[in-house]
Amino acid sequence: MRAIRRFTVRTVLPEPLAPLDTLAQNLRWSWHAPTRELFASLDRDLWRDLHGDPVALLGALGRQRLDALAADAEFVARVNEVAEDLRRYLEEPRWYQAAYDSPDKPDAIAYFSAEFGITAVLPQYSGGLGILAGDHLKSASDLGVPIIGVGLLYGAGYFRQSLTRDGWQHETYPVLDPDNLPLSLLREADGTPARVSLPLPGGHVLHAQVWRADVGRVPLLLLDSNVTENDDSVRRVTDRLYGGSADHRLKQELLLGMGGVKALRLYARLTGTPAPQVFHANEGHAGFLGVERVRELVQGEGVDVDTALEAVRAGTVFTTHTPVPAGIDRFGVDLIREYFSGSAEIPGVPVEKILALGAEDYDGGNPAVFNMAVMGLRTARLANGVAQLHGKVSRGMFHSLWSGFDVSEVPITSITNGVHGPTWTDPLFAQLAASHLDAEAIASGAGWHLGEEDGGVPDAELWAVRRQLRSNLVESARQRVRSSWTERGASPAELGWVDDALDPDVLTIGFARRVPTYKRLTLMLSDPERLRRLLTDPERPIQIVVAGKSHPDDEQGVGLIQKLVQFADAEGVRERIVFLPNYDIEMAQTLMPGCDVWLNNPLRPLEASGTSGMKCALNGALNLSILDGWWDEWYDGNNGWAIPTADGVEDQARRDALEAAALYDLIENTVAPRFYDRDADGIPRRWIGMMRHTLATLGPKVQATRMVREYVERLYTPVAASYRALDGVGYVGAAELAAWKRRVREQWHAVRVDHVESSGAEGTVSVGDALNVHAYVTLGELRPDDVEVQVVYGHVTESDTLETFSVRALELTDTYEGGRYAFGGDVVLEASGAFGYSVRIVPRHAGLAGPTDLGLVVNAEQ
Repeated sequence: MRAIRRFTVRTVLPEPLAPLDTLAQNLRWSWHAPTRELFASLDRDLWRDLHGDPVALLGALGRQRLDALAADAEFVARVNEVAEDLRRYLEEPRWYQAAYDSPDKPDAIAYFSAEFGITAVLPQYSGGLGILAGDHLKSASDLGVPIIGVGLLYGAGYFRQSLTRDGWQHETYPVLDPDNLPLSLLREADGTPARVSLPLPGGHVLHAQVWRADVGRVPLLLLDSNVTENDDSVRRVTDRLYGGSADHRLKQELLLGMGGVKALRLYARLTGTPAPQVFHANEGHAGFLGVERVRELVQGEGVDVDTALEAVRAGTVFTTHTPVPAGIDRFGVDLIREYFSGSAEIPGVPVEKILALGAEDYDGGNPAVFNMAVMGLRTARLANGVAQLHGKVSRGMFHSLWSGFDVSEVPITSITNGVHGPTWTDPLFAQLAASHLDAEAIASGAGWHLGEEDGGVPDAELWAVRRQLRSNLVESARQRVRSSWTERGASPAELGWVDDALDPDVLTIGFARRVPTYKRLTLMLSDPERLRRLLTDPERPIQIVVAGKSHPDDEQGVGLIQKLVQFADAEGVRERIVFLPNYDIEMAQTLMPGCDVWLNNPLRPLEASGTSGMKCALNGALNLSILDGWWDEWYDGNNGWAIPTADGVEDQARRDALEAAALYDLIENTVAPRFYDRDADGIPRRWIGMMRHTLATLGPKVQATRMVREYVERLYTPVAASYRALDGVGYVGAAELAAWKRRVREQWHAVRVDHVESSGAEGTVSVGDALNVHAYVTLGELRPDDVEVQVVYGHVTESDTLETFSVRALELTDTYEGGRYAFGGDVVLEASGAFGYSVRIVPRHAGLAGPTDLGLVVNAEQ
């Protein structure tokens, strides 16, 4: 018989064990080894069977066991000790409070993301974007940065992946029970669930309740549309991550952005938390947060739309994660218009103003679509990519928004991603380091340069732990392979070979990630026979562990998985290459530490950053990667290997073949020989030397605490300062800036450079000479202090293109009739070689983030 109602009965803990509930509800346990060990000690078999879920564990323990633990004074003391450690962690000043000394630092920061990868227990992520967001929150917590996370609670998460007998990916969507997760529901003072709501077309309303997850010190608010006030179709808005039609996705993004702002206001009202001065949109999915904040100001403060936009923009940060236009969410203009018209119209905010934010109204753009990344850039004061190379790619991709400027001047900076060290460093490896090195030596990386005689980690111990991590991976992989084959319909009699799958003494290469085509899951299969020889080499074999999910609608990606699985199924290689289905955080925490080499072979430059190789590096593994994403800037020749790329080869099949051959050559002739090159004690000293170098140099760089500090110092604090400058009664500063921008845009058509003169470059010109430049310009109705006249100068190519250049502002020297002016100044020639210069006019105002802010520029013509 099918139940007509389902709910969860929570365990009532004996009073001496009450702190266990607090420890289970705060997700710090997911990266705090002592807390995890405390829970594991309650019942190790049950802890393993429940995949390390403390909430489920407490619910599964019998009363007899709980009473016995409550009577164990030593255990109760241990519980209280761990609980006290959590209390200190939550309350004591950390870096942000004790060491970061800036008067402009924000009181609170709202961090919006469509997915958050905190722990496998809370499956609200699909890949790197979510893991990055989770690591951002964890590191913010460790640093004491006052972030509030905002996302959606998906009823079925992403999906559970299994395989069919012939190797096809099969997706299922197990429904999650929020009451059995480490979440609490926001409630009003009378105990009723707190709600936010959004108007929808046709007079409908989208209601959502708000769940709170505690990520250490950071609250994470997750909106959930599965409430009785909604009809069935609206209840399904948060049914699954990245699923459904364009209409469904748009509802999700409206709820995330606009509903997320409402949830922040609700949370502040219920808890007294300070209102954020900074709103960070992690990718374009959350772009509608700006629209809701505009609505707040227009309806709540009585300001006009343009003033509201300036105030909103002053307090917004936008991070782009995609290096390709196809990775950006784009909706039909008609669909957007529908959701902001009629009963869903925002009084005082014309729909045309909203459409203009995401309009592709530039050369090469599509006027029929609304671009979420474009909206993100137009509503943010500062924007960034997630690696140095990605920032460069992004500046090229979005250059059309600032077409009059050089690509290098497009206002998108870079903050390279990082990973949360305590989450991704295996406890065994962390214990090894801590047994020989102090915290400072580990954090700086300097400790890994110390020899055994200086108190460093001995080679023999380091190698023994690496073998143990490899053994852990082998054991886990065998269990997963057996389970997968059983699920695919194999009988136990067919699976004897699984006991010999993988070997704890064989060079182990890992490859695990989402499976879009550009990541090239099957590049390793370009020459199947050569790969077979590498796998089965009698003296220097390799083994490969592969995992990854493809979006169900990506037929090519699903096909790549099947191709890889069919190769791995074949007799003769299946002991040396395995595909592990249902890649998630739990699997990654064994897979990444257990690999000797992490393989990454995307089609350059289509990897925005990538962080999986960083997690491996924290455990002493070496990277074997295309120079893309973070590896492009941090590969130094001694921390792994760079796979040569066939840049410029247009034929994709030929390019893949060339790069695959280079990969095979590296493994066969360099990587494997070095791994198996052992001394009399059986230790690969040169390999360990590369491991030490990786731990010493990459270890500090790849930390997400480094990343979050950069966000605080370079983005959050300046944005908070600009927000405060425009905040206040009447938003006078924002109104003045909006009026100034309006005037400049209206008059810009009359601005021109009439004539340029120079002196000082006659005859022989030497380094140190000065070039005097005079520009005669017409500004129409604008004033000289509305603009900056600049000389742009530097090295030129044979085609007279300024390849690298500097910019210097010229001073007003004369005023003439008819809005004409003269500007002049000197340029000191500081470098030899071909030199050139030009003159341009850009808007100037103290409230601008920079000269590119309005996208307006007038360049001198020849």
